Amino acid sequence: MAVARESTAVAGLDGTLGSIVARTAEVTGADVVVARLAEESGGAVARAVHAASAAVRAELEGSRLAPGAVPAEERDELLQLARPLRHVAEQIGASGALQLPVRDGAAVVGTLELLRRRGDFDERERRLARAAAEEIALARRAFGNGDGSAVAAPDLLGLAGDALAAGSDEAARAPDQVAALAAEATGARACLVWRYEPQGPVLAALSGPLPAAPAIALEAVLRAQQAPRSLAVERVEAADATAGALVTLQLGEPPQGALQLLLAEEPHPGDPLLDRLGTFAVRAAHALRAGERRQTLALELERTRALLTIVGQAIAQLSLAHTLDTAVERVSELLGSERVAVYLADEWQQRLEPAAERELAGPHARVAERLLELLLGPARGRGLLAVPYAGSDPRLSGVLDVLEEIGIEAAVAVPLRVREDLIGVLAVYPQAGRELTGNEEQLLLALAAQLAVAVQNARLHEETKRLGAERTRALEAEVDASRRLRALYEISRSFSESLSLERTLEAVARTIVESLEVDAAALRMPDGRGSSLVPVAVHVRDERMTEALRTILSLPQPVNPVRPTVFRSGDPLVLDPRSAAALGPAHAPLIPFLERGCSAAVIPLATQAEILGTLTLVSLDPDRPIEGETLDAAASIAGQAALALDNARLYQQQKEFADSMQRSLLPRAQPRAEGLDVGAVYASSAHMDVGGDVYDFVELADGRLAVVLGDVTGHGIDAAADMAMAKFVFRSLAREHSEPGDFLAAANEIVLGEIGDGKFITLLYLTVDGHEGELVCASAGHPPPRVVRAGGEPEPLVVNGLALGIAGAQKYDEARVRLEPGDAAVLYTDGLPEARRDGELYGEARLDAALAANAHLPAEELAEALVEDCRAFAGELGDDCAIVVLKRV
Repeated sequence: MAVARESTAVAGLDGTLGSIVARTAEVTGADVVVARLAEESGGAVARAVHAASAAVRAELEGSRLAPGAVPAEERDELLQLARPLRHVAEQIGASGALQLPVRDGAAVVGTLELLRRRGDFDERERRLARAAAEEIALARRAFGNGDGSAVAAPDLLGLAGDALAAGSDEAARAPDQVAALAAEATGARACLVWRYEPQGPVLAALSGPLPAAPAIALEAVLRAQQAPRSLAVERVEAADATAGALVTLQLGEPPQGALQLLLAEEPHPGDPLLDRLGTFAVRAAHALRAGERRQTLALELERTRALLTIVGQAIAQLSLAHTLDTAVERVSELLGSERVAVYLADEWQQRLEPAAERELAGPHARVAERLLELLLGPARGRGLLAVPYAGSDPRLSGVLDVLEEIGIEAAVAVPLRVREDLIGVLAVYPQAGRELTGNEEQLLLALAAQLAVAVQNARLHEETKRLGAERTRALEAEVDASRRLRALYEISRSFSESLSLERTLEAVARTIVESLEVDAAALRMPDGRGSSLVPVAVHVRDERMTEALRTILSLPQPVNPVRPTVFRSGDPLVLDPRSAAALGPAHAPLIPFLERGCSAAVIPLATQAEILGTLTLVSLDPDRPIEGETLDAAASIAGQAALALDNARLYQQQKEFADSMQRSLLPRAQPRAEGLDVGAVYASSAHMDVGGDVYDFVELADGRLAVVLGDVTGHGIDAAADMAMAKFVFRSLAREHSEPGDFLAAANEIVLGEIGDGKFITLLYLTVDGHEGELVCASAGHPPPRVVRAGGEPEPLVVNGLALGIAGAQKYDEARVRLEPGDAAVLYTDGLPEARRDGELYGEARLDAALAANAHLPAEELAEALVEDCRAFAGELGDDCAIVVLKRV
C-alpha cells in the first residue's frame, strides 16, 4: 500500500514521487534514481531525483529527455542511455545502469532511471525497480500529472485494487481493508466480506451499517457459493433506506470467500462497474490470501515464543507443582485440547502416577502406562506417539475399558527424559481425528525436553528445601546442645544457597576446619573419566603448616580401592595405618602421622542419587581426635555440603549450557582479512541466562570486511531467539545491502516485523577495506566505536540512529574514517562501560585509558586486555560483554 500511504502523508504528486525514488535507492543500492513523467511533446521531464551529491541532483532536477530518448523497453547498457544520463554516469563513475518505462496500460507515461557505482543490478533489484515503476504509474493515476495537464478522471475502484495488489503482503487486516476500499470506491451503502469455513460462510469484515435483513445477505452468499457464477446481482426490498441492489462476487479460484456490496441502485448489465468489480475481486482475493499467510506465520511464531516463555517461567519458579500446572494449562491452551496430564514415574520406573491433570478423572494412568510401553517399543525412534482414533486402535485394546469409561477419543504422548533417565510422560487427549502439524510436534518435543529438566530441577530444589526444613526442626529441638552445632547449621545453610561450584568447594573445606577445629580438610571429586578422585579444595588452619599439608593432601585417589569401604557403605571411615595403606597412595603419606597419635577420617559426600566425592579430615593434635561428636558433626555438615555441591554443580552445568548456546551464535573463528588484524572476545556475565550480545563477520565480494556487533534486549530463551534472528538478518542482508546505512535501514524493516512489542536491538555495522584503510560505519542506537591512532588518544567515531525494531522507514547516516597502519577501530557492547563497582561505572574514561595503555598490542590481545581491565575494576561482570578490534597492519 505504498502509494496509499504516501498520498496521506505527502502533499501532491512530486512529494509522492520523491518518496518512491528515495525508497527505490534504499532497496536497490542505487546511487542515483530519477523519476520522469511524459510531456505532451512526447519527451519526459524529471519530476523527482535522489542523489547523494547536491551537484548531481541539481543537474538532473527538471532535465528533459527528447521524444526519441523515452524507451518502450528496459535498458541496462550505459551506451544506450540518453546524453544527460550518460554524462551523470561518467561523473559518478557508474558501472551499473537501469532505465525502465513507466506504463499506464499500453501507454508509456514516463521512465524510472537508476545508476550506481558498484556493478550491475541483479534480478531481485530489477524486480524491486519494476515495482517502483508501477508505483509511479499508480501515483500518476491518483494525482494526475500534477502540472495542471488534464488526465482522465481516476478509476477509484481500479486504484483501490491496485493499492491492494501493491500492499497485500502487509495486509494484517486484509478483510477490513477490502471492505473499506470497495465501499469507498463504489459509493456502496455497505460492504461485507465473507470467509468460507467448513461450517459455512463467516462474516469477516463489514464497512457501513449492517443490512436490515442480514439473513438476505447470508442467503445470497450461500447461493453464490453453490452456483458457478462469479458475480450475482439481486434486488433487496426493504421499508427503510437499505433497499437497493445486493451485488455478490466470489473471491478467488477456487473461491475462498465472497464480497457483497449494497448499492442504492441496481446496475444495468452493461455497466462498466461490473467489469471493474470483477477485476477488484481478483485483487481482493490475493490480498486476503496474503493476509492469511501472514497471520498464520505470526501465529506460529507467537506459539513458539509462548512455549519457550512457559518453560522459562516454570524453571524460574523451581516449584514442582507450579511447573507441572503451568505446563498442563499452556499445552491445553496452545493445542486446543481440554484434557492434558503429566505423569511421573515411581522410583523403580515401573508405574506412572498423575502429577498434574486437566479435565481428567478415573484410572487414566493405565492409558498413560500403555502409551509409555509403545513409546519405549515401536515408537522409540520417533520420540512421540500419536493415536488419532484411540477406540479403534488395536495397540490400545488392553485399556479399551478405561478409554470408554473416561471418554478418551485420541492420544498424543511424549516421554520426559533427563539424559538417559525416564522420569515421566506428557500426554494430550484431544478429540477423535485430531492430528498434530509438524510444527506442533516439534514444539511438543521441545517442551517435553525442557519440562523434564524443569521437573528435575524442581525436585532437587524441593528436596533441598525439605532437608533444610528437617535440619531446622532438629536444631531447634537441640538448641541447647552445642554452640558448635548451631554455628555448623548456619554455615551449612549458607552452602545450600551458594551457586558457585568453586566457591562452594572452598567454603566447605574452610568451614570444616574452622567449625570442627581440625587442622586440615581436603575435598576430592571424580575426574573427567571417573577413574580417580582428584583434590578440588584444600584448607589448612595454621599457615606455617600449609605447604606441607597441602602437598600430602593433594594426591589423587584411585576409585577402585575406595569403593568397597566408602562408596558402598556411605559411612565415615576413621583411618588407622592399615586402612590408610589400603586406600592407596593418596592416603599413604598420612601413615607416619597416624602412627604418632594423629587422627584422620574420610567422609563420603553423597546425595540420594550418587556419590559426589570424599572429604578427608586431619587432626595433628592427639588430644583432639576425630571421633564421636566431631565425626557426627562432620558427617552432618558433609550431608548438607553434598546437597550444596550438587546444587552448585547443576548451576554450573546450566551456566555452561547457557554459555554454549550463546557462543553457538557467535563466529567460531576470526576472519582472515588481508591488511587487517581482527580480534574478538566475548565475556559472559555471572548470571545463568543467555545474554543478548552478538557479533559476526562477512567477507564482501569486493574484498571489504563487513562487521556487525549488537545487543538484544532481555535475557534467556527470547534473547537467544532474537540473537539468532539478528545473525540471520546480518548474514542474509550484508551482501545485498553492503553499505552500512542501507543495511541498517533494510534490517530495521525485518526486525520491526519479527521482534516482540517493547523490545529492540541496538546494532553497529561497518565495512573496512584492508588495502585502502577506509572504514564506513552506521549505528542503530549502539555505542559508537572508538578509533585508536598509533601513538594518539582514542576518540569516538560519532554515528547516530534509532535502534532496530522501534519505528519503520528509518534513515541511518554513515561516518567515514581512514585507518593508517597501526590504527585500530574498537567496537564493544554496553556491558563494558556500564560494568559497576559499588554503584560506580567503569565508564568511557577508564576505557580510553585502557585503550591508550594497550594500543600497541595485537587485536586479540587488545580485546582481552580491555576485558581484564574491566574485571579488575568490577569483579564479576553483571552483563555480557562483546569486544571486536579491527587493526590495520
